[in-house]
Amino acid sequence: MKSFRVIRLFPGIGLLLLLLNACSDSQPHLAPLKPGDTILAFGDSLTWGTGAAPDHAWPAEFARISKHPVINAGVPGEITAEGLQRLPALLKQHHPALVVILHGGNDLLRKYPQQDIARNLQAMIEMTRKTGAQPVLVAVPRPSLLLSDAELYRQVARSNQVPVLENRLSDLLGSSAMRSDRIHLNAAGYGKLARLLHDFIRQQGGLE
Repeated sequence: MKSFRVIRLFPGIGLLLLLLNACSDSQPHLAPLKPGDTILAFGDSLTWGTGAAPDHAWPAEFARISKHPVINAGVPGEITAEGLQRLPALLKQHHPALVVILHGGNDLLRKYPQQDIARNLQAMIEMTRKTGAQPVLVAVPRPSLLLSDAELYRQVARSNQVPVLENRLSDLLGSSAMRSDRIHLNAAGYGKLARLLHDFIRQQGGLE
């Protein structure tokens, strides 16, 4: 009877483990970067590092952690339509193996249609992949009293099978200790974002 009860319990445990594995494995995997491969950090002021010294912007912090060259291609105030026009030259110039796209915050602040933001992000992803580089998306919060990711980032990531770092930027911007003003991080916030991104990309197989 005792062995029968043990057998009855295991299917439920096995199902729970399968569900947990499915949740943890839901993000698309990345091919591992080779030593010396370039990473392009593409975005607006949150990539440029507004609110901190240049060597404390998240791309600079990420370069120190990852030991990979990281190009800071952030432009403060830029919207996704402008970024889309700027990206091809950067891809051609730097030949990155990985492109981290953190864009759309200015569009959201200006209340541009979310379908337009999503379309521009998707075009950036497609453009990146055509060069052989791997895209990674960072979800940006929608403007509100209680910050949470704009749903369009999850939708774009799912439809394009792109890894997306969710909820982390929203959490950082929601902490007064991590931001320099309402919409920008400080040095501590950028450092934390770099570490979160590094851990995330490593979990997806892109970094050792």
